[in-house]
Amino acid sequence: MDYSFIDHQVIARLGAIPIEARQPMLGNAAGRHRSPLRGSSVEFAEYRKYVQGDDTRRLDWKAYARSDRYYIKEFEADTNLRAYMFVDTSGSMEFSFESETKIEYARKLASTLAYLTVDQGDAAGLSLVNEKTHLEMPPRRKASHLQNIFKNLHEIQPKGETGLIQGLHDIAEKIGSRAMIVVMSDFFCDLEELKDALQHLRHKKHDVTLFHLMDPQEISFEFERPHRFVDMEDNTSVVAEPTIIAEEYREAVQEFLSEIKTTAFDANVAYRLITTDENYEDVLSEFLLDRVPKGGKQ
Repeated sequence: MDYSFIDHQVIARLGAIPIEARQPMLGNAAGRHRSPLRGSSVEFAEYRKYVQGDDTRRLDWKAYARSDRYYIKEFEADTNLRAYMFVDTSGSMEFSFESETKIEYARKLASTLAYLTVDQGDAAGLSLVNEKTHLEMPPRRKASHLQNIFKNLHEIQPKGETGLIQGLHDIAEKIGSRAMIVVMSDFFCDLEELKDALQHLRHKKHDVTLFHLMDPQEISFEFERPHRFVDMEDNTSVVAEPTIIAEEYREAVQEFLSEIKTTAFDANVAYRLITTDENYEDVLSEFLLDRVPKGGKQ
């Protein structure tokens, strides 16, 4: 089945840029990413002193000639990347003014990243969360699994309040091995609780990126006449005159954006504010290129 949120031309262009792990990964299949486990192939890591029982084929005789001591060469084993696309499906993600909705934008980001991940031989997974549901698809490398990811993205119906915080804690506990986790949300949640959840993920050694999705109007607030503003998560509403509240609203939004950026920095996770009028190919290209090791291999 063809899905409107998948653009194969975009995928073809982005496919030239590898998805790199920022830190060593753990996996059960051979891959192109570093593992913290020591292996006997790929890239030199360090020397250690020889102990009885070590493989003598890994002795470094040049080091012995210099020091008159036996040293073993250790290498970093390659492994496969596990990538989780974590998508907030609360009601506020359905908002749009003139551009596409935040959830439509998230579909494009998540599906494209999942496709690129599987296409390079790595494993892609998906988590969809709101206050009542948490659909989780553990990472797999099969094409059939990728089709199931697309199907679930297609069937998203944003509603209710966010389940973001509990969802992040859940995957922090459930994911057994280190993973790359890309969180796509508007982050309308308690930021102290978000910080705790992010620190939980980092404590588990996951590589985390926040894609903060906002409609341009949510930032600029350029309404010109009275509007009824509806909370898309709990359906409460208020009628307001934009010209009266605009300045105070914009100040509050800028404070919110500053706080969430600080929250991400304090938790040592990557952060990118994205407005839904941005070209998503450019966003993903920047994301991928930023992860490519400078000056060659990791």
